[in-house]
Amino acid sequence: MSEGFDLIVLTLAATLRVATPLILCAMGGLFSERSGIIDVGLEGKMLMAAFAAGTVAAVTSSAWLAVIAAILASGAMALLHGFACITWRGNQVVSGVAINIIAAGLTVVLGSAFFARGGQTPSLAPEARLMPLTLPGAESLAGVPILGPLYRSLISGQNGLVYIALLSVPLTWWIVSRTRFGLRLRAVGEMPLAVDSAGISVAWLRYRAVLLCGLFAGIAGAYLAIAQNAGFSRDMTAGQGFIALAAIIFGKWRPLPAFGACLMFGLLDAVAIRLQGVRLPGVGEVPVQLIQALPYLLTILLLAGFIGRAGAPKAIGVPYEKEH
Repeated sequence: MSEGFDLIVLTLAATLRVATPLILCAMGGLFSERSGIIDVGLEGKMLMAAFAAGTVAAVTSSAWLAVIAAILASGAMALLHGFACITWRGNQVVSGVAINIIAAGLTVVLGSAFFARGGQTPSLAPEARLMPLTLPGAESLAGVPILGPLYRSLISGQNGLVYIALLSVPLTWWIVSRTRFGLRLRAVGEMPLAVDSAGISVAWLRYRAVLLCGLFAGIAGAYLAIAQNAGFSRDMTAGQGFIALAAIIFGKWRPLPAFGACLMFGLLDAVAIRLQGVRLPGVGEVPVQLIQALPYLLTILLLAGFIGRAGAPKAIGVPYEKEH
């Protein structure tokens, strides 16, 4: 019983760690999409942020400077997306795909030029990374049944950015649902003409939403490079930006359901990791390739019709041109 419970706790802790970049990306993408801007470029923003974080951490050995660099890099990509979609009213999907292509190519080229390691950064020392935090009382409570393992392995022992990701969910809900900015954000995603008629700048609202998306995606990228891993590697996001976008759609553009979707993807990934090398009765050893594909198969299945009517913002993907 104790071993089974410990396994469940460790799996849940791994779920939080795996889901953290998805949660951050989903909360950021939600701001952009609720304002009416489709953000297929979450993957590219996160990848560019991961590269910036890995590079700055390798050069300066400062984890927090790396986080700042990641946010700035992702913010620059967000501004590029906003300039193309808001100022020039370009196709939002094409712009997002272009962001992904630019990030995939630029990180490899710059990484090879800076470090001559095939696009990778050097392995980071512990002082250049954000390491897990041990909360007060974690060891003293370790022997307490149920509560001890939960506190020691699930609540304590997580990276600081994991806690930031968890806090981002109620923060996003509060901003979107309970603030004047959130009200205007939702309105501009539904009926930008009405917002414009009220004397509020549609472009400025959408730019702020896109920059918030860049902020969250930047933190997600930093987590991948200097917390979950010890440096940047080529294409290390591995489609997580697209899974975060799927979580937004699955959550019907609401923070709490999107958070639940991220946890579901994270749980499947955590279970898949534990299944590697395990032999199942009557099946044998499950192929690693199948296990690695499970989160992406789940994404396809959910978006293929298991989520009901999505109910996207009415003006999403539609460029707004101010009437004169």
